[in-house]
Amino acid sequence: MLKHCFHLLGATCLAVALLAPVASAQTAPAVPATPPPAVPAAAPTAPTVPTPAAAAPTGSLDDRVQDAKADVIRLNRDLLVLEEELLFPANTQVAIFVSMDVGRLFSLDSVKIKLNDKDVSNYLYTPAEVQALHRGGVQRLYLGSLRAGSHELVAFFTGKGPHDREYKRGATVKFDKGVEPRYIELQIKDSTGKLQPEFEVKLWQ
Repeated sequence: MLKHCFHLLGATCLAVALLAPVASAQTAPAVPATPPPAVPAAAPTAPTVPTPAAAAPTGSLDDRVQDAKADVIRLNRDLLVLEEELLFPANTQVAIFVSMDVGRLFSLDSVKIKLNDKDVSNYLYTPAEVQALHRGGVQRLYLGSLRAGSHELVAFFTGKGPHDREYKRGATVKFDKGVEPRYIELQIKDSTGKLQPEFEVKLWQ
């Protein structure tokens, strides 16, 4: 009898031992799987706003260009004056100019100048230059040097006179050159009384 009881107890323990893992598997709560750590999303990059190119200071650039041109013109003028002073000092300088008063009776083509029987200028005019003289312009025809003393100037004017005829006249003047510059003006005038052009030489000190 005692042996039978131990046999039953052993069978029972065996059954409990076999059933325990099954019960544990059925009753134990499921452990949720741990998800992999989330990788933080990169912060959104602010859109790049293109920086507008700085506007070129066109106005100031134009001003600088104009200033540079004005400086070049002034520099050229100063160099020309300096060159004239070096080549033609005041104590030897002589300048000859041409002017025209009205000019209806004479259409100028050319002017030839002799100083002391030596050709120093022979100028052929364009219609535009003649119109400029008609409007009161004065042209410097010659600039040179003469020593102090007595000199002779002869000017020849060629063009068309009244009735569209070929016209050639001359004008002569003798003058003294001192230590000061000498300025000579060749004037072309209309003589309404004679109905023909007149050519005069005026000396300026």
